[in-house]
Amino acid sequence: MDSSEFFPAGARIRTASPEDAPVLAEIYRPYVAETAVSFEYEAPDAGEFAERIRKTLERYPWLVYETSGGELLGYAYASPFKQRQAYDWSAEVSIYVREDAHGRGIGKALYAELERILARQSVRNLYACVCAPRKDNTRVTDASIRFHGAVGYRLIGSFCRCGNKFSEWYDMCWMEKMIGTHEGAPEPLIPFPELRDRANDAE
Repeated sequence: MDSSEFFPAGARIRTASPEDAPVLAEIYRPYVAETAVSFEYEAPDAGEFAERIRKTLERYPWLVYETSGGELLGYAYASPFKQRQAYDWSAEVSIYVREDAHGRGIGKALYAELERILARQSVRNLYACVCAPRKDNTRVTDASIRFHGAVGYRLIGSFCRCGNKFSEWYDMCWMEKMIGTHEGAPEPLIPFPELRDRANDAE
């Protein structure tokens, strides 16, 4: 499940592990503490973050971008869009890149690999839940909306003043990307561990 396309020499995308949690939690922390990009109020500690990784990997991929020196610069993962079984072929995606590593193509590379894996799992629709400010401010801009648009997502709906953080109201929008066809009955969703096992058996 590693990829070496679109990277500087030696950099790669690999599956995350709970041992990555301290670094990934620190990447995420500023988004919680300083911005409205995340609607969480309290940043999770390393232990909670490790549990989130473990839980996600039971069904979906959680990927990290790692430099040749072993430095983690970002991560992306999928989660259930809804709990009802009929939604099995849809997934919600999330991505976070270390603040000083923006603009290097890391986010695009992470999403490309995430989409490749999800398509192999039989996922067809991807959804991103994005904070949509009424105006740019110091807490959030439209950068995430523009990023998702640049990688093929389209705006499909918005909710007005549905989140309050830092004593300010924010809108939220849903963005959608189709990564598969919708003709006929789909194949059952393949849980990520099973997909990894099949890949290992084929080697």
